[in-house]
Amino acid sequence: MTDETKAQLEEAIVNLIREFVNRKRFKPGDVVKEMEVKFSASDVTKDDVKSAIRELTDSGRLIYGYAGGSFLSLPE
Repeated sequence: MTDETKAQLEEAIVNLIREFVNRKRFKPGDVVKEMEVKFSASDVTKDDVKSAIRELTDSGRLIYGYAGGSFLSLPE
């Protein structure tokens, strides 16, 4: 995966979470499935998406929440 594709993937993940703020909670597995479909032409793998989620949470752009299971959200 190229650096450009990685940046696009990370931005797409953040935009997906932002789009559904206060309407839907995305589990990490749901995000992986969505991004695999969206980036299927770019050969993005499940591990690439998981790595992008990890980097986004490590950098503070996304956070994990826990309410009956883990989900991803934007920091407040």
